[in-house]
Amino acid sequence: MSAKSFSIAPVATVLIFFLMIQLSMQAPLNGSKWSYIGPDGEKAWPKKYPFCGGVFQSPIDFHKDILQYDSNLLPLEFIGYNVPSTDQFTLTNNGHSVKMYLSPTMYIRNLPFEYTASQLHLHWGNRNKSEGSEHTVSGKHFAAEMHIVHYNSEKYPDIAAAMDKADGLAVLAILLEIGPFNPSYEKIFRHFRNVKYKDQTVQVPGFNIRELLPDRLDEFYRYEGSLTTPPCYPSVLWTVFRHPVKISQEQLLALETAMYCTESDDPEPLEMVDNFRNVQEFRERLVFISFREGFVVSLVIVCVLGVLIVLAVAVWLLRRKSCKNEGKDNRGVIYKPGAYKEEDNISKP
Repeated sequence: MSAKSFSIAPVATVLIFFLMIQLSMQAPLNGSKWSYIGPDGEKAWPKKYPFCGGVFQSPIDFHKDILQYDSNLLPLEFIGYNVPSTDQFTLTNNGHSVKMYLSPTMYIRNLPFEYTASQLHLHWGNRNKSEGSEHTVSGKHFAAEMHIVHYNSEKYPDIAAAMDKADGLAVLAILLEIGPFNPSYEKIFRHFRNVKYKDQTVQVPGFNIRELLPDRLDEFYRYEGSLTTPPCYPSVLWTVFRHPVKISQEQLLALETAMYCTESDDPEPLEMVDNFRNVQEFRERLVFISFREGFVVSLVIVCVLGVLIVLAVAVWLLRRKSCKNEGKDNRGVIYKPGAYKEEDNISKP
């Protein structure tokens, strides 16, 4: 073999290696096959998508051992979230979830960068077990979870360019639980029948996306994590709102039963259920919180104790007053018979 062959071989090997890496990075964006169950389920993700078996993975469980209060965390500022009804959102079934593409005029501030909205989607369980949230709090699942995905528009031209960058994405997570009917969520849910099968789309009139968020936007969990679906890039700055939003039992049932992972002509339709990733290990990291955990509980305890003390004092005062009144009555009864007896003795001869 010639010296020239020796010089070309290492170069060719290096080029092939980098080409394979590039292809593996692009494959997820081009729709490589994965699912939540079966041979392509969550346990198999790391084989095709190495990041899924790596570090900084999401979702996680929020428990007291990893939480740290940060007084510097500011509530997010929402710009352009109120989209006029003359504009249209595109709602689609992508085979893994129901996703709605958002207006490029929507963005958020009070993060390290300005992030522009890209899309929102949901994760849920099934009709028999409504525990479909991805993030959990002290081990507790919520009924479902919505994610509003944004990309760093100060540094990257679009979400594709930002997706695999460490500072590329910012995702807002809204936990959902059962309660009264929610008219804001119905603006999306009522269109589910038009995206029953994979790749179907429908237009949704614009509305104020902020209506989908909880009332308390100043209390949230903040941490650095990943996409919760392949390719699981560790590129997400997560903001998970502390207070859940309520939707009705009927609305949740529609979410759990309306759609399929398969196309309309598939002979074996597969229901779209349990499309949430299990919580991931969270080692050597902290979750920063904008609220003092336990403060509300302490305040309630103090209030209850205060009420009990006031009641105890009131009861004591009433009993004391009652005793005084009884004493007066008793003294009168003892005195008067003595006086009458004395008068009788005087009147005797």
